[in-house]
Amino acid sequence: MTANLRDDGVFEELASLVTESRNPRTERIDRAPVEEILRKLNAEDALVAAAVAGEIPMIARLVEHSVQAIRSGGRVVYLGAGTSGRLGVLDAAECPPTFGTDPALVVGIIAGGDRSIRLSAEGAEDDEEAGRRAVDDARVAASDLVIGLAASRRTPFVVAALARARERGATTALIACVPRDTIPIEVDVAVCPVVGPEAIMGSTRLKAGTAQKMVLNLFSTTTMIRLGKVYRNMMVDLKATSRKLRERSVRTLMIVAGVDRPRAADLLESAGGHVKTAIVMQKRGVARAEAERLLVDADGFVARALGEEEA
Repeated sequence: MTANLRDDGVFEELASLVTESRNPRTERIDRAPVEEILRKLNAEDALVAAAVAGEIPMIARLVEHSVQAIRSGGRVVYLGAGTSGRLGVLDAAECPPTFGTDPALVVGIIAGGDRSIRLSAEGAEDDEEAGRRAVDDARVAASDLVIGLAASRRTPFVVAALARARERGATTALIACVPRDTIPIEVDVAVCPVVGPEAIMGSTRLKAGTAQKMVLNLFSTTTMIRLGKVYRNMMVDLKATSRKLRERSVRTLMIVAGVDRPRAADLLESAGGHVKTAIVMQKRGVARAEAERLLVDADGFVARALGEEEA
């Protein structure tokens, strides 16, 4: 797809975006020594956490929608282009090993397809029809939560995809690094950490990308906590499918159940490699089938299965 260099409307739109503004703090960064460049970049990064903190009430709303979607049999679907799309794919890919989720539960879609994860396909972000088609191909339903990721809020692929998802009845959200009142489409939730102009003008893989990654970390982690995937501050729904995960599982059992390593390893094997089940087996003194029943009755929450009081 060839860009229209005479498209004054796009030029004016980009010029008005905070993500495309010039940063006065880094105007002479090209002439600075290496350590000064690094310090300037780091100083800009330090602004991101505060911007994200200001959006916690909106992230909380997004978590509520995701928990409701998943509990009703729906999915979380991320949509994005370029860096934003890669961040969505990354977050989706990390849910199964971290929280033991089905790979189909949290899905990442990137403009240009999976090839774009490794190789840049910048023109793909302008393809509105591809955005609509991606939503249709994913069979987005009313039970799903569809989250668009677009640092500048204007990415045509994302905007078109969200509009199509809304037509199909899905709950929709947008994570963008611009003021909320500039969002061009109707969504149920808009998370907008405004991080200001980038150190390198328009390079939204920097602060905007960091902000989106931080939002996704908060969002998906909190969602999984609220679904019972964490006991205290430990991952307990992971499955020991690799040496690293097995060792992590054994260590978690040693800490939670107060047993030595051989006993923890035996427990894990008896529980089919499932940490939650092993914890309940040991602490309630029951066999695997009963531990699994107790977890089902507790909606997957270990603390409830153990009869512990909730805070």
